[in-house]
Amino acid sequence: MIPAPPSRSGVAARLAGGWGRLSPNHRGALWMIAASFGFTVNSAMVKTLIAGGPEGGGLDAFQVAFARALFSFALVVPFLLRAGPSALKTRHPFLHGIRAFAGAAAMVCGFYAVGHLQLADFTALSFTQPLFVTLLAVILLGEVVRWRRWLATAVGFAGVLIMVRPGAGSFDPAALVALTSVAGIAVAVCMVKRLPVGESHTTMLAYFCLMSLAITALPALVYWTPPSLDQWLLLAGVGTLGVVSQAMIIRAYSAGEASFVAPFDYLKLILAGAIGFLVFGEVPGPWTLLGAAVIVGAALYIARREAVQASRLKKAAAKAPLAPLG
Repeated sequence: MIPAPPSRSGVAARLAGGWGRLSPNHRGALWMIAASFGFTVNSAMVKTLIAGGPEGGGLDAFQVAFARALFSFALVVPFLLRAGPSALKTRHPFLHGIRAFAGAAAMVCGFYAVGHLQLADFTALSFTQPLFVTLLAVILLGEVVRWRRWLATAVGFAGVLIMVRPGAGSFDPAALVALTSVAGIAVAVCMVKRLPVGESHTTMLAYFCLMSLAITALPALVYWTPPSLDQWLLLAGVGTLGVVSQAMIIRAYSAGEASFVAPFDYLKLILAGAIGFLVFGEVPGPWTLLGAAVIVGAALYIARREAVQASRLKKAAAKAPLAPLG
């Protein structure tokens, strides 16, 4: 007698049970791996949309960014309706505005850069974010950075110079646009750090989408090219996958320790190299590989130092004597 196949509910229960048996760190790592894959595929779709520019049948970066913001906002609307008018209320509109503007500008620059650089090059340059955050944390947040992190930051930027080689015949100005995008993301990260604990993620997403639409609407209209059906599907995919990948990043850091989870984000470099080779026929050069190794090494060291410092502060807070009552 042939046994009956397991029911869908039974398979789902087994999967849920297996997921529940994983440690929080391993769940966070899996969320981060999924997010890395999502962001890399998202970049590949953007590159496909922009490749060749309007003259070659592609779309303008502003048009892609506008569509991405539009589809993303459509996904956020149900959460805004559920939360009601209070979802857009905040005591810190200025900080939200700066964060949203920096994030929207970074998105436009990033889309332009990924359309004009090899996928692995763009991904490697995106890993300079901790370097920019270190610099901006001193300027915007007044944080004290010790010499080890300064040295790691300098080494990381040396890796950037190895990659882009300014003055060389192979220098691509799009690399500077990619670095501008990363700097914008770093500003947005610092603004999040300045926001008090308790600010809603829905509020942050809503401000980002609205600011993105405001920034990109007019340029998108000026450079508008009627998308084909395939391009509309890719645009919808970019908007949807962008929001889903951001949500998975939040899940990753909520589930596991940042020091354990963060390194899995560097899988994007391997994924970008593989997708770039298989889909676009791109082969990273030796300078890209060397520069990327230096950048990733510096970024990992900075992440490690931050984790050690956070652990020390946590232990110091635990040992601190309780304040007397009354």
